Amino acid sequence: MNADDRNVLARGRVATRLPARDLERARRFYAETLGLEPVDERPGGLLYRCGDTDFALFASTGSSPGTFTQMGWEVDDLETVVAELKGRGVTFEQVDVPGLRTDEEGIAEVEGNYPSKGARGERAAWFRDSEGNLLGIGEPVT
Repeated sequence: MNADDRNVLARGRVATRLPARDLERARRFYAETLGLEPVDERPGGLLYRCGDTDFALFASTGSSPGTFTQMGWEVDDLETVVAELKGRGVTFEQVDVPGLRTDEEGIAEVEGNYPSKGARGERAAWFRDSEGNLLGIGEPVT
């Protein structure tokens, strides 16, 4: 078996799946608050596309504990995105844990970044969707 045979998942695409206890409520939140419309749907599921990546909301009787970031967007101008979303009613999380603290705008300076990203750090902010899923937005700092 050569190395390529062992990397079957590395050749695949990754897509996030987020649970929604109320799929119609989630659809409204993603449309009205985030400005996103599904590109496709099936019974119990909505598919969204951002750039060249997909994520899906699926009807679920369970829910995420919302104690960790479940999905994140990388953006070029974090302040503009945060301001736009605040204008649409999004409330950003306040974080204060060792090594990570948000400012009054809900933005944190994250030290370090993955070397392959070519950035020295990241600025980030977090918010919850209508279903309690914790979502993040980050901007690499060069």
